[in-house]
Amino acid sequence: MLILNNRITVDELMHIEVNTFFDDMMKCVVDIKRGLVAANAELHADLETYLLNNGSAQDDLYGINILDDGEIEFDSLINPPRNRAAGFPRVGRYVADPVARAKIEEVVDRWIVR
Repeated sequence: MLILNNRITVDELMHIEVNTFFDDMMKCVVDIKRGLVAANAELHADLETYLLNNGSAQDDLYGINILDDGEIEFDSLINPPRNRAAGFPRVGRYVADPVARAKIEEVVDRWIVR
Protein backbone atom coordinates (compact mmCIF):
# COMPACT_ATOMS: atom_id res chain seq x y z
CA MET A 1 0.00 0.00 0.00
CA LEU A 2 1.14 3.48 -0.71
CA ILE A 3 -0.06 7.04 -1.16
CA LEU A 4 0.84 8.40 -4.58
CA ASN A 5 3.37 11.21 -4.38
CA ASN A 6 4.33 11.50 -8.06
CA ARG A 7 2.24 11.69 -11.22
CA ILE A 8 2.29 8.31 -12.98
CA THR A 9 0.73 6.53 -15.94
CA VAL A 10 -1.90 3.81 -15.63
CA ASP A 11 0.69 1.24 -16.73
CA GLU A 12 3.05 2.40 -13.96
CA LEU A 13 0.15 2.21 -11.50
CA MET A 14 -0.57 -1.41 -12.47
CA HIS A 15 3.06 -2.29 -11.58
CA ILE A 16 3.66 0.26 -8.81
CA GLU A 17 4.90 -2.32 -6.34
CA VAL A 18 6.47 -5.72 -6.76
CA ASN A 19 3.39 -7.41 -5.35
CA THR A 20 0.02 -6.33 -6.68
CA PHE A 21 -3.29 -8.06 -6.08
CA PHE A 22 -5.01 -7.93 -9.48
CA ASP A 23 -3.81 -8.22 -13.08
CA ASP A 24 -6.33 -5.92 -14.74
CA MET A 25 -7.14 -3.29 -12.11
CA MET A 26 -5.85 -1.43 -9.08
CA LYS A 27 -7.96 -0.82 -5.99
CA CYS A 28 -7.60 2.75 -4.77
CA VAL A 29 -9.13 5.01 -2.15
CA VAL A 30 -9.38 8.72 -2.88
CA ASP A 31 -9.41 11.46 -0.25
CA ILE A 32 -11.40 14.14 -2.05
CA LYS A 33 -10.61 16.84 0.52
CA ARG A 34 -6.85 16.34 0.77
CA GLY A 35 -6.43 15.33 -2.87
CA LEU A 36 -4.76 11.98 -2.16
CA VAL A 37 -4.87 8.57 -3.79
CA ALA A 38 -3.88 5.44 -1.88
CA ALA A 39 -3.29 2.35 -4.00
CA ASN A 40 -2.55 -1.36 -3.98
CA ALA A 41 -4.44 -3.45 -1.46
CA GLU A 42 -6.66 -6.47 -1.68
CA LEU A 43 -9.49 -4.57 0.04
CA HIS A 44 -10.58 -0.94 -0.17
CA ALA A 45 -11.05 -1.09 3.61
CA ASP A 46 -7.31 -1.63 4.05
CA LEU A 47 -6.57 1.50 2.01
CA GLU A 48 -9.25 3.40 3.93
CA THR A 49 -7.56 2.48 7.22
CA TYR A 50 -4.17 3.42 5.78
CA LEU A 51 -5.42 6.90 4.88
CA LEU A 52 -7.22 7.30 8.22
CA ASN A 53 -3.93 6.51 9.97
CA ASN A 54 -2.30 9.19 7.81
CA GLY A 55 -4.66 12.01 8.76
CA SER A 56 -7.65 11.63 6.43
CA ALA A 57 -11.24 11.98 7.60
CA GLN A 58 -13.54 9.03 6.88
CA ASP A 59 -16.25 11.21 5.32
CA ASP A 60 -13.78 12.29 2.61
CA LEU A 61 -12.80 8.77 1.47
CA TYR A 62 -14.21 6.91 -1.52
CA GLY A 63 -13.21 3.53 -2.90
CA ILE A 64 -12.66 3.06 -6.63
CA ASN A 65 -11.04 0.63 -9.03
CA ILE A 66 -8.83 1.86 -11.84
CA LEU A 67 -8.87 -0.57 -14.73
CA ASP A 68 -5.79 -1.19 -16.86
CA ASP A 69 -7.33 0.89 -19.67
CA GLY A 70 -7.66 3.91 -17.33
CA GLU A 71 -11.40 3.61 -16.73
CA ILE A 72 -12.60 4.36 -13.19
CA GLU A 73 -15.11 2.04 -11.53
CA PHE A 74 -16.85 3.91 -8.71
CA ASP A 75 -17.55 0.69 -6.81
CA SER A 76 -16.54 -0.21 -3.26
CA LEU A 77 -17.98 -1.52 -0.02
CA ILE A 78 -16.74 1.63 1.76
CA ASN A 79 -18.99 3.91 -0.33
CA PRO A 80 -22.52 3.26 1.02
CA PRO A 81 -22.11 5.40 4.17
CA ARG A 82 -21.02 8.36 2.01
CA ASN A 83 -23.95 7.71 -0.33
CA ARG A 84 -26.39 7.80 2.59
CA ALA A 85 -24.84 11.01 3.95
CA ALA A 86 -25.21 12.62 0.50
CA GLY A 87 -28.90 11.68 0.32
CA PHE A 88 -28.62 8.53 -1.82
CA PRO A 89 -29.56 5.81 0.69
CA ARG A 90 -30.38 2.91 -1.64
CA VAL A 91 -27.76 2.87 -4.37
CA GLY A 92 -25.30 0.37 -2.95
CA ARG A 93 -21.57 0.52 -3.55
CA TYR A 94 -21.56 2.90 -6.53
CA VAL A 95 -20.63 6.55 -5.81
CA ALA A 96 -24.04 8.07 -6.49
CA ASP A 97 -23.23 11.72 -5.77
CA PRO A 98 -22.21 13.38 -9.07
CA VAL A 99 -20.27 16.07 -7.20
CA ALA A 100 -18.22 13.42 -5.38
CA ARG A 101 -17.60 11.54 -8.65
CA ALA A 102 -16.33 14.74 -10.29
CA LYS A 103 -13.98 15.39 -7.34
CA ILE A 104 -12.73 11.80 -7.48
CA GLU A 105 -11.95 12.13 -11.18
CA GLU A 106 -10.21 15.45 -10.56
CA VAL A 107 -7.98 13.92 -7.88
CA VAL A 108 -7.25 10.80 -9.94
CA ASP A 109 -6.34 12.91 -12.97
CA ARG A 110 -3.99 15.00 -10.82
CA TRP A 111 -1.98 11.87 -9.97
CA ILE A 112 -2.60 9.39 -12.82
CA VAL A 113 -2.28 9.93 -16.57
CA ARG A 114 -5.16 7.90 -18.05
